[in-house]
Amino acid sequence: MTEASHTAATPPPVIKQGHYRWSIVALLFVATTINYIDRTMLGLLAPDLSVELGWSENDYGNIVTAFQAAYACGFLVMGWLIDRFGPKIGYAIAICVWTVGHIAHGFASSVTAFMAARVVLGVGEAGHFPAVVRASSEWFPQKERAYAIGWVNSATTIGVILTAPTIALFMHLLGFDWRETFWITGIFGVILLIIWLWHYSNPRESGRVSEGELAWIEHDPPEQVQQIGWSRIVTKREAWAFAVAKFLTDPVWFLMLFWLPKYFASTYDVDLKVVLLPMIIMYLLSDVGSIAGGWLSSRLIQNGHSANFARKITMIVSGMCVLPLLFVTGVDNMWLAVVLIGIALAGHQSFSSNLLSLPPDMFPKRAVGSAIGLGGFAGGIGGMIMAKSTGLVLDATGGNYTLIFAVCTATYFLAVTAIHLLSPRLTPVTVE
Repeated sequence: MTEASHTAATPPPVIKQGHYRWSIVALLFVATTINYIDRTMLGLLAPDLSVELGWSENDYGNIVTAFQAAYACGFLVMGWLIDRFGPKIGYAIAICVWTVGHIAHGFASSVTAFMAARVVLGVGEAGHFPAVVRASSEWFPQKERAYAIGWVNSATTIGVILTAPTIALFMHLLGFDWRETFWITGIFGVILLIIWLWHYSNPRESGRVSEGELAWIEHDPPEQVQQIGWSRIVTKREAWAFAVAKFLTDPVWFLMLFWLPKYFASTYDVDLKVVLLPMIIMYLLSDVGSIAGGWLSSRLIQNGHSANFARKITMIVSGMCVLPLLFVTGVDNMWLAVVLIGIALAGHQSFSSNLLSLPPDMFPKRAVGSAIGLGGFAGGIGGMIMAKSTGLVLDATGGNYTLIFAVCTATYFLAVTAIHLLSPRLTPVTVE
């Protein structure tokens, strides 16, 4: 074999170059933070609003359910929208919708009006993760994608942590009431929309990416199909592998967001809205898990392992990190419980970073949003079931969380099993 023919048969490896793609991660990180501040504000203001507006527990439950239902259904719409128009326009629409919903809270007075505002917010926010994963698939090769998604995913907890200080800044330091706080924080979404439309484009159209970095971004093998419609996606085992895993594991995250404050209040007589340090520790640990999980599977792929091995072994390790939840209810020391729950949250976020990387592994870029949408819908339905089941179990057991936490630890191993049965090799989908 001549040197020329050898070179043609085995092209030299592409060298990782440039850093501009990480500016997209930074932008998505900020967007995720704003998304979660908007989502979390009502929960922290709910005790005061319940007194002022006379809400019953059932009234607030209906408001929460309205958001969860809209969020679940919104994934189907927004996922398709982002595939149809691309992440730049699709995500811009999502930002507009959720910002309008967020600002509308400031005009609401009745339970029905708050439910309507939460529905608009939920539909818009459902476009966030389909856009994140679609943009990541455009800007990062497979061997680096989970690490990028891990960084963006870590911003979910940053948003939760920053919500209370944001409310304190506007309401306590600057003297605005809750209505004005919703209106003013809505400006965050407007600024985000402007920056997104100005900064985001695909790598080839940006004009800011060097040839070397562009070669690195695009060095994955070419896709055999360009787009798969909804009628095909729902028939693919690979889509249901992702959807079943989201159905099983997303409810754990919803449980932690909605029930941890109640758990700490009932068990340790601690208000997490006032005593922020436990919440900060738990959610910062979850950030470590999000980034570390993405880094681990990306490193395994860069070291020559298949995406199938890298994703699944990392998800198994992540599931093992959730096991400390089994011991939480037997712990009397609050700070030890904080650490155990923090490790479990880290395991969830590590798992989530890799789970979100599966659709780009298996689907063409122009079908990623729809696949994420199907999974998000399934996760939202699972979250609604978990919320109702948690209430029933707590009523039946006198507020004991042991069974609930035990179920949470099992879901990750069931999810990996389902993924492996439905997609044993995580191979790209084929279209006959």
